[in-house]
Amino acid sequence: MGLISNGTTIFDNGSMASGFGGSLNFISKVTASSSSSIEFTSGIDSTYKEYIFYMVNIHTSGDGDNFQFNLSTDGGSTYAVTKTSTFFRAGHDEADTTTELTYITGRDRAQSTLDQVLHQNLGTGSDESMSGYLRIFNPASTTFVKHFLSEVSANNTNNKLEQNFIAGYANTTSAINAVKFVTSANLIESGDFLLFGVS
Repeated sequence: MGLISNGTTIFDNGSMASGFGGSLNFISKVTASSSSSIEFTSGIDSTYKEYIFYMVNIHTSGDGDNFQFNLSTDGGSTYAVTKTSTFFRAGHDEADTTTELTYITGRDRAQSTLDQVLHQNLGTGSDESMSGYLRIFNPASTTFVKHFLSEVSANNTNNKLEQNFIAGYANTTSAINAVKFVTSANLIESGDFLLFGVS
């Protein structure tokens, strides 16, 4: 079935799919087990124009941790790429007493090499975790800066659901070829990290 106008087929499903692409191609998976960090030092290259990291049921060992990431241009020897970003948050607590939609100035970055926070004040209850994704566009480019987007959802320390929206760019024309996920103070106790390329 395709789009037809006045009896003329403008496009069919097959041509539209091939024209727009959008296939997810699995690259690798890492399962955390009391890990100090999770690093992807291979599989990020010029093969795809977009890479997506899915983070599923990430559970940390210390209450109140921030979950964050950084980027590397030297295969993971150092993680200190200059970033500029935005960070805003929607929240709602279990008691239905607090709601919010707030820009968080303390979690954005302005030409900073610090880790970019994806979620803050994570709860460590036995049923609490964080899930979401991080998208990085054309990391192998040696012409443009590297844009990224993230959306994550998690329980925080106050029995509150928070959804964070982060966008920014790595201000480098060097190729990004490694990504590290880490908490601010403790271990990544459990959870799955999956890397896909988008074709």
